[in-house]
Amino acid sequence: MAKVFVPMEVEPGETRVAATPETVRKLAALKLEVAIEAGAGERASWPDDAFAQAGAKIESDRARGLAGADLVLALHPPRGPADLPRSGGTLVSFLYPAARPEIVRALVERRVTSFAIELLPRISRAQGMDALSSQSTVAGYKAVLLAAERLGKFFPLLMTAAGTIKPARVVVLGAGVAGLQAIATARRLGAMVEVSDIRPAVKEQVESLGAKFIDVPAQQDAQDRGGYAKEAGAEFKRAQEEALRKRVAEADVVICTALVPGKAAPKLLPASMVRGMRPGSVVIDLAAEQGGNCELTKPNESVVAHGVTIVGTRNLAATVPVHASEMYARNLLNFLLVIVKDGALVVDEKDEIVAGCLVTRDGRIAHAPTAALLAQAAAT
Repeated sequence: MAKVFVPMEVEPGETRVAATPETVRKLAALKLEVAIEAGAGERASWPDDAFAQAGAKIESDRARGLAGADLVLALHPPRGPADLPRSGGTLVSFLYPAARPEIVRALVERRVTSFAIELLPRISRAQGMDALSSQSTVAGYKAVLLAAERLGKFFPLLMTAAGTIKPARVVVLGAGVAGLQAIATARRLGAMVEVSDIRPAVKEQVESLGAKFIDVPAQQDAQDRGGYAKEAGAEFKRAQEEALRKRVAEADVVICTALVPGKAAPKLLPASMVRGMRPGSVVIDLAAEQGGNCELTKPNESVVAHGVTIVGTRNLAATVPVHASEMYARNLLNFLLVIVKDGALVVDEKDEIVAGCLVTRDGRIAHAPTAALLAQAAAT
């Protein structure tokens, strides 16, 4: 029977946990023995007793938990050697290997089998494991609530004895998972919503949510095979900025969600555009972690420029810890159904899902793009 350990997340501001009492019970049904670090679920409203009642062992010694586990389930990448699984162990978490080559090398040296959950292929069989989408859903929802809190206006149209209140105008940049959830939430609150995205394929989804799609002459090949946006060309960027400038100037709220996997966030909201916004307007930049879509964004800070509040809060999913944890824990459980057979770990590199997110195994880098990047860095 393989042993699973779920450590407490120690990143500043993190409140989520990689397992819940619900998934602990289901992990036990897979013939896995689960231990969770003491206090790991408290910030997500699950005390140790709830995990113990679900069948988990409460481990007070983090180092002992890591050393005794065959499989470690976590949210964030290891910070250093002290956070690594034992030699020959397995890790499933967000890893971002291209940005953390030192962690990849440490995993190789310790012969840890590691899976980067963010690298899962975007295929129908993997939808229930898609942690990027689940956490982006949370972030897109919370971004709108944050905007509504900061904005000095109502979102909906109101007919009052004191007169008619016009609905807030919201512009969403990027119609990926976070953007679509932001659109849906803003519409539920009664706002008028306009949306910009380089992929014309998302227009129908945007309009089905009651928002208006900002048409720009589309560039060819605007999305990759996985459905993610590709970096736009210079001509398209100019056309997009021209189309956005007028809408942004009339907006009360701009929610930025545009990301290109593996690259810095595209700068869609230059300082000159912010300068043209109404005083009191709000920008929520969900791309702050990768540099921000707004030129004036400061990661993890809230600043005021030209009378506009620009919020660069990182990790908005952690501000909704209960549901964010539930969704992430279910994502991991669904992934384990692929690599756990009769209580043992079985890594089949011919499986499309396994091959897509396997980063290290048997003292080697198994993920070809990561191996190429690290080899290039070493050569440089």
